[in-house]
Amino acid sequence: MNLDFVGVLVDLFGAVRRGQGRLTVSPSDRPGVLFLCVHNAGRSQMAAGFLRHLAGDRVEVFSAGSNPGTETNPVAVAAMAEEGIDISAEHPRLWTDEMARTADVIVSMGCGDACPVYPTKRYEDWELDDPAGRSIEAVRPIRDDIKGRVEALLVILGMNPAS
Repeated sequence: MNLDFVGVLVDLFGAVRRGQGRLTVSPSDRPGVLFLCVHNAGRSQMAAGFLRHLAGDRVEVFSAGSNPGTETNPVAVAAMAEEGIDISAEHPRLWTDEMARTADVIVSMGCGDACPVYPTKRYEDWELDDPAGRSIEAVRPIRDDIKGRVEALLVILGMNPAS
């Protein structure tokens, strides 16, 4: 499959839903965001945690993987706890077609060709280091990078990250 062609189609169909750089949704609808990575144990769990924390119930948040691990990375859990966000109850899960269809934005983080492609969705591909096997000192910059990207995503969604 020619991914350049898919990207053009994604942009074309996505433009129908976006206006002036913001995703447009009906006032009664909450936008949905699906964070995807391979194991759904670190990056995607941290991103989902930040989005839930910053957006509250204004956004429907999904987090999943193409080959889920057995547990959420304890170092990622500890790094998020330093920010006052508890993701200790989260568990890696396999992405479903329903999650992808419900989401308005799909954010992939290293899942490559295993991530789903749906023509009417907005796609973000966040190139981030994998926190697996890293120390807390090495995970903190990854966590902080994710936080900044989630805050930028909220702006794209037309929301104030501080609200």
